[in-house]
Formats: sequence, structure tokens, C-alpha cells
Amino acid sequence: MENATRESRGPGGAGNLDQEMARIAVRRLSLTDFRSYPFVRLETDSRPVVLTGPNGAGKTNLLEALSYLVPGRGLRRAPLSEVGRVDAKGANDGGGPRAWAVAARIERGGTEMDVGTGYLQNGAENERARRVIKLDGAPAKNQAELGRQISAQWLTPQMDRLFLEGPSARRRFIDRLILGFDPDHAGPLNAYEQSLRNRNRLLRDGASDQDWFNSVEDSLASHGVAVAVRRRDAIARLGPLAARGLGPFPGAIISLGGALEDWLAAGPALAAEDQMRQALSVSRQKDAAANGTSIGPHRSDVLVSHSDAGLEAARCSTGEQKALLVSIVFAAAQLQAEDRGHSPLLLLDEVAAHLDDTRRDALFELVGELGAQAWMTGTDEAVFEALGDAAQRFRIDNGRVTPVD
Repeated sequence: MENATRESRGPGGAGNLDQEMARIAVRRLSLTDFRSYPFVRLETDSRPVVLTGPNGAGKTNLLEALSYLVPGRGLRRAPLSEVGRVDAKGANDGGGPRAWAVAARIERGGTEMDVGTGYLQNGAENERARRVIKLDGAPAKNQAELGRQISAQWLTPQMDRLFLEGPSARRRFIDRLILGFDPDHAGPLNAYEQSLRNRNRLLRDGASDQDWFNSVEDSLASHGVAVAVRRRDAIARLGPLAARGLGPFPGAIISLGGALEDWLAAGPALAAEDQMRQALSVSRQKDAAANGTSIGPHRSDVLVSHSDAGLEAARCSTGEQKALLVSIVFAAAQLQAEDRGHSPLLLLDEVAAHLDDTRRDALFELVGELGAQAWMTGTDEAVFEALGDAAQRFRIDNGRVTPVD
């Protein structure tokens, strides 16, 4: 960005963004029939937000509500029909899905806009869950339009096993990071997933129409290569930022692994498309027996290693894995601030409590340097004492949200 400047101070010399850099900040948040909240409204300023309270009080529910203000399925990836409030016995009043809504007044660079989203319940039998999005009262055409206005990055306790489990979670993680600074990534990603469902349906139904297979596989190859190229380009830009580390947070070496990535490394994208089409064609019988498509970016993996120790992330300690995630997420937030001219919302669920004092202080310093409105949760208010007046605080207990002076 033309007016961004960097200073070589702060953790690891990661640098500050110019003080004129805009931030995305939630100034008002309202939830209706969302998870444990019949209704709640918070009024906030642009400082980081600290939410404290006992386990099960509803802190993560507030972060999840904020995560629906950006494209995607939220930080829990829950079906829309399961997000509505339930009663004390765990059931909705009418036994079916309950409509819910999240509304916010968003400030960005001195201007404000209203963002609303939720699950629209029309009552039609077997109706597919439908998400509604409004920007300043007008319906949004798609989630990409939402992503051009507001973005967020998050870290949750569920991500602690990201490097130990299967590659699908790591692909979702990197795609979400990319959406933060390239919201148009959603287009080829959604088109690819639709084409993948179409081909798997043909395989499952035992279809024999070669022209139909060829058409679906042509779409699958073109969109699949587009997804892989965007991931490749994004990691080429994100990688150097993540690799240098942030003070006590180690550098993370990021790469992609998979057959499609190997083809792209060896030649142009058009050649990779041809190779993928050919591979899809010859694998139909094998894929039908396996009940799924065996080739494409949905089979790729995101490979991460510790830059200092030279270890794969999966072989690092739990604490080092958490530190690697912090480095990657903050590198993505810095890249977004440079590309889009504003820092994203940061949703940090129980992150500070699992860091030692040195890394906790460095985390708070990174939030301040980035200029982001970070929403942080914890059970112990003392964990956030170092923030002083730089943060605003709320106490959450039994569904009540109370400002703390």
C-alpha cells in the first residue's frame, strides 16, 4: 500500500503499520436468539475487547457471532439451523430450527456501516438452511461482497490440534487466511466445491454418459487449478512474513503439498489443467469404488515447520504449535493491512491463558502494533492486567454481559 510505512521496532522487528492505518472495529453488537443469548447488545469503542467469565458463560458464543460477520461458516463451522438459541433442556421451543440474527455497527477508516446476518426461517418443510446478509439494510449479492467490506482472523482452542489431525482442517485454515486479504478467493473455491459434488454424484449414481463426465471434469480442472494457483500465490507472499517470526513467536515455514502443486511447480497452469483432466478421466472407476474424487486441491496439504528448530509442526510441543499459529495469523493480518488498508478483527479465544508471561506480553504488544480491535476471552481477569486502559472489559455470567470499569 502506498502510504504504509514500517519501523524496525516491536517484537522481532516485525514493524509497525503507519499510525494512519485504518482498522475494522465493532462499535455495537446485537445478538437475537443466538446460542445462549435471547438478546444482548454491547456498545464498544475501537480499543481491544476483553471478555471474562466462568467456563460455559457464553464468551465463545460472542466470538462465534462476530465470526458470522465475515464470509464462511463461522469459527465453529456449525450448520446454520443449529446456531439458534435453545432452552435450558437443550430444545428449541417448537422442536425445529430457530431463526437467529447478528447485527453490528462497523467502523472502518472513519466511516460506519451496518452489517446484519442470520438464519432466515420461512417454515417450509425440508427447506435448506439459508443465510441472509445485509449491508446498510440492503441485501448482499453473495458472501464475497461481505468479505470486501469486513474481515476477521481467529485462533481458538479447537485449532490446537491443527497440525496433528488430517489435512482438511489445514486447508480450511489457509483458505480462511487468504480470504482475509483476497475475498475473491471465495469464487473459485465455491465453484470447485460445487463441481466436486457434481462429479461425486455422477460416480455414486453409476453414470455412464461420457460427455457429462467430460463437462464436469473440465469445470473441476479449471476451478481446481484456479484454487491451487491462488493458494500458491498467497503463500508466496505470506511465507516470508510468517518465516521471520515475531519476537518470542517462532518463524513458520509454510508450503503446499500435493499432485496438483507438483504439476504447477513443473509447468504453466494450462498444462496443469490438462494433466488434471487426464488424471480425472482415467481415475473414474477407481474413484467410484472409493466413493470420492482422489485428485485435486481438496487432497492437498498445508505443510508447516518451525524455522529455528527445523522440525515439522506436528513434531513440536503443544506450546510451540500454538506459537507457530500466532506467527501465521498475525503475518496474515499484517499482509491484509498492507493490501487492503485496514487491519482485520482478531478473535482470540482463550489464547493468552495458554502462553507464558513473555509470549503473553508479546501478544498484547503485537495487537497494539497492528492497531487491530482484538476480542479476547479468558476465565481470569488477571491475565489481561498488562493491557491496562488500552482495552475495554466486559464480564459475562449466566447470559448477562456487564461492562467492567
